[in-house]
Amino acid sequence: MSSSLIEALKGIEDYRAARGRRYPMWLMLLLVLMGTMSECYGYQALEDFCVRHYQALCEHLDIKVKRLPSDSTFRRLFEQLDFQKLTECFHLWTKADLSIIQGECLAIDGKSIKGTVEGHNQSYQNFVNLVSVYSQQQGVVVALQQFENHEISEIKVVQTLIETLNLQGVVFSFDALHCQKKQCS
Repeated sequence: MSSSLIEALKGIEDYRAARGRRYPMWLMLLLVLMGTMSECYGYQALEDFCVRHYQALCEHLDIKVKRLPSDSTFRRLFEQLDFQKLTECFHLWTKADLSIIQGECLAIDGKSIKGTVEGHNQSYQNFVNLVSVYSQQQGVVVALQQFENHEISEIKVVQTLIETLNLQGVVFSFDALHCQKKQCS
């Protein structure tokens, strides 16, 4: 059964207080996703994206607002957003229409998120990472997992993602970090 991304985003609980809530949560998350896909990284860039595409967004999304969210509105969203719930929503949405075929090539890689480092003056720093599983044939991210390096290693996250996907007959590619004897046993 096919589901729209908007319907999936509407399933994420809005944690914000009712007072001062100008935009529905699904709209703000959709704008973040669309802006990010348009290489708008950062609060100001997301606001610029909204200003630049105001007319088209209002028309295509059938929304009636005087203006779209500002940079400070996006900042407040990110300060309190439960990224795990957003990730789970994304997984459910992608799985609805995704079919991995035998022999498909999946690339797995982890990246650190800029600006999340804690303890920058210590020898062992903590920071937020993302591991993604990317289908090279379909050009989509099949799975995504966020983690902090103080809590768990990238190797363990990748092993868990592979087990969760439960795929047979596919080819995985990894970077050198994952050259482990037990990786795909």
